[in-house]
Amino acid sequence: MQPLGGTELQMQFLERHVDKELLDQVQITTSVPEKIPLSKDKVNILWQHNSYDQANIAPWFKDTSNHSKYDWYVFNSHWNYEKYRMFFNLPTEKCLVIKNGIPTITPRNLVYQKGDPIKLIFQPTPWRGLNVILAAMQMIQNPLITLDVYSSTEIYGDQFKQANNKNFEALFEQAKQLPNVNYIGYKPNAYIVDQLQNYHIFAYPSIFEETSCVSALEAMSAGLYCITTNYGALYETCAEYAAYIPYQKSYDNLAKNFAYAIERAAGNLDNEVVQSHLQDQINYTNKFYSWTRIGSLWDNFLKGAINARPK
Repeated sequence: MQPLGGTELQMQFLERHVDKELLDQVQITTSVPEKIPLSKDKVNILWQHNSYDQANIAPWFKDTSNHSKYDWYVFNSHWNYEKYRMFFNLPTEKCLVIKNGIPTITPRNLVYQKGDPIKLIFQPTPWRGLNVILAAMQMIQNPLITLDVYSSTEIYGDQFKQANNKNFEALFEQAKQLPNVNYIGYKPNAYIVDQLQNYHIFAYPSIFEETSCVSALEAMSAGLYCITTNYGALYETCAEYAAYIPYQKSYDNLAKNFAYAIERAAGNLDNEVVQSHLQDQINYTNKFYSWTRIGSLWDNFLKGAINARPK
């Protein structure tokens, strides 16, 4: 199986929504500098999705002589751009932010009836907080609340799974054993997006500095109540719509706070104010993060970048 994580999905959407004639005149490399040889005949763009501190990225950026190699650096969030600007003193005139996008998603039925089952979803990779959400579920007292876990190493391909799965097998087994958790495992993104309307809460106690979060955007667009940490770019991605649990290094305390937030949110899902909030969230996400809009931003940027290239 070929890896198809968030970056790969964004590239697919880019190719689908941006003018092919423009794309043919540029070379876009994602995240890892020079993993594709620089082109002498095209505009070279580094589309940065990964964090500033990753071992396969930081040394290249620390060498400022590399900065002139790319014509443009495009970042998937303002948080991500700010980190690279601060840590590596990038030439700001060659940088811009174009955020990630998502396809149109059918929202769930927003009318929740008190007493109905409450379904939570966790689909990020296991190192992003699976340990915390499983600990939180062991503290949940409300018998109506259950969690479906799609978290897997398989999302990045068979080779990655074979090398890394052993590090998370204990967590996967714990998820299978907990009475209020259903471990489903890997499913393609299209399947998960199609299932989102069957869930009520996106529960993501992230312990990983996300540079953006497509899973959160999809959940927001589908009308799920979002509970996450204020870590990395999550507070930018989710704006004022998520319930934020302050990140802390004590995962035990984080799990306790998260369990409390889940219980509290579950008790208010039928509240008209919450329903109105979720509808506003859907409208906001679809307005600013649809690939129809993001594609037009790329079209305009590429036209300018191509015209500005010395002939």
